[in-house]
Amino acid sequence: MRAFLVAALAVVAFASPSLAADFKKLLAPGELAAIRGEVTILDIRSPSQYALGHVEGARNAPYPVWRGPKNNPGLVLSDAALTDLLQGLGIGKTDWVVVTYHGKDATDFGAAARVYWTLKSAGLTELAILNGGLVAWIQDGHALSKTPPEWARSSDTYTLSDEWTITRDGVRAVVDGKADAQIIDARPVAFLQGKRKHPAAKVAGTIDGAAQLTHSTWFDKDNDRKVGSIESVVRLAREAGVETGDTRPIASFCNTGHWAATNWFALSELAGIRNVKLYPESMVGWTNADQPVVTRK
Repeated sequence: MRAFLVAALAVVAFASPSLAADFKKLLAPGELAAIRGEVTILDIRSPSQYALGHVEGARNAPYPVWRGPKNNPGLVLSDAALTDLLQGLGIGKTDWVVVTYHGKDATDFGAAARVYWTLKSAGLTELAILNGGLVAWIQDGHALSKTPPEWARSSDTYTLSDEWTITRDGVRAVVDGKADAQIIDARPVAFLQGKRKHPAAKVAGTIDGAAQLTHSTWFDKDNDRKVGSIESVVRLAREAGVETGDTRPIASFCNTGHWAATNWFALSELAGIRNVKLYPESMVGWTNADQPVVTRK
């Protein structure tokens, strides 16, 4: 593969200089604590988990409401459903939003990354994830609240942009040699070997030409709940031989667009690489549409 090229990180002009100094795409617990009252916080855990304690002011938006049905969990929301969801959460297009989640392990991070991707695709620009989730928040000595906040319904309407999305037809064009892109499988190797598959997938295997870049690559060796530094993400991507450029997309997929969202977040939002795209339906949508698969040794 050609040498890994890192695109320059975009310099963003923030409306609030005081908040801008502390707002990053991946926040440590102390960093969120310092700006908690200035941002909208979404807790994507279940209502029962949320009721046991959450970051003060966090609004509950359980992960399943951002996803498709059981037979195709990676399916994106319609614009009408997306608008209803974000209006119900009181989110406006200029809001600064931080996504919090449980923080059990690397797999759990994928939920936060998928919600972040949805919000970015909906047109929000100031977004962040609490690194390590609520587990890290508690371990860092921060208190939880059991009182749900109050908020007003918003009136903004939303359309899901395709800028960070590749469709099934787009992936098929790459497989058929009609388009050029790097296709990256975020799953553990057993899935590529055909030894495992998602229950909703029709058959096991992977997409022809896909390279493996496991979603857990980006996490600290001593703590699989936390994504490493931007410097480590850039280094790990380089070591994986990821090729990039302004015109050649990187297409990330997995089973249902969950683990793949972690790869998308690491490469797009942390490494600053342009043209990274998520295939939301991933192998469940791919195989149930009778698209071709291969297996690896």
